[in-house]
Amino acid sequence: MTRTHRIALLPGDGIGADVVAASWSVLQAAAGRFGFALEGTEFPWSCDWYLAHGAMMPADGIATLAAFDAIYLGAVGWPARVPDSVSLHGLLLPIRKAFDLYVNARPHRLLAGVKGPLGDKAFDILCIRENTEGEYSGAGGRVHQGTPDEVAVETSIFTRRGVERILRYGFEAARRRRGRLASVTKSNAQKYSMVFWDEVTEALAAEYPDVAVTRFHVDAMAARFVTHPETLDVVVASNLFGDILTDLGAALQGGLGFAASANVNPAGGVPSMFEPVHGSAPDIAGRGIANPLATIWAGALMLEHLGEAEAAAAVIAAMEQVTAAAAVLTPDMGGNATTAAVAGAVIAALGR
Repeated sequence: MTRTHRIALLPGDGIGADVVAASWSVLQAAAGRFGFALEGTEFPWSCDWYLAHGAMMPADGIATLAAFDAIYLGAVGWPARVPDSVSLHGLLLPIRKAFDLYVNARPHRLLAGVKGPLGDKAFDILCIRENTEGEYSGAGGRVHQGTPDEVAVETSIFTRRGVERILRYGFEAARRRRGRLASVTKSNAQKYSMVFWDEVTEALAAEYPDVAVTRFHVDAMAARFVTHPETLDVVVASNLFGDILTDLGAALQGGLGFAASANVNPAGGVPSMFEPVHGSAPDIAGRGIANPLATIWAGALMLEHLGEAEAAAAVIAAMEQVTAAAAVLTPDMGGNATTAAVAGAVIAALGR
């Protein structure tokens, strides 16, 4: 009996529709080659949906998504139409929080043939970002709005459960990789939350004597990403610090067109979500020139999560064949190919 994985497709806004359609064709080709099935159901939840319905998704949206094995997301946001504070808090963040997708994992390395701002300097960094609390908890408020006495308060929330589980995930990942973990804080300036994070790191390190642990302040880590990225293996950071560092990591690997991510609940039982992190790029929406490789890479992460590791590895290998050949590239990579053409080249490489 053929294995079937049910996937909720959320193309979202802007180039999301282009990259999801192209990347889905790659994943279907991989499924056909490796003997399983992907059954996709598309949902039009987006800023357009918001303008038509007054919400980014229906009231039963979370319950609808819960029936799927995974969620494949394109992009969220169109600031000229809907404020980012509405679109983000109406779709992406509710999904992460409802399914407790507390791990945001983002791989950073140069694909074959790709040169970033550091040239062809080799590095392989896995960033593990806490995804449900910390600086993005949404606790706070504003008073005296519109007056000279206005006050805005944004409270970061760090729980022992939240900090320990993301660090433990990082330690386990380091154990499977090269045995090095870097914990990122700012404990010289934030003497409560970040000192707490350091203390939990130290306590867990005793359980993983085979993992070498280093601690960095976030500013020093940003510098190390640029000067010595090859020294890094697994990097674990809070929601805000991880968000910032992973955009830097994407720049080093050639740009946001290569930035893939997985939003995961390791306990299972709920759909994890996989997405590129390049945003909706309204300026090129609908032109068919967006780089689909970040979305394809995110799809490979999804296949791995679903237990299709062989197919996932084949998709990434096929991507690298395309980037190494440098014959079919989108404009951001220095070529003139379309989104669909790059996906087609990856499919052709899969067949070889």
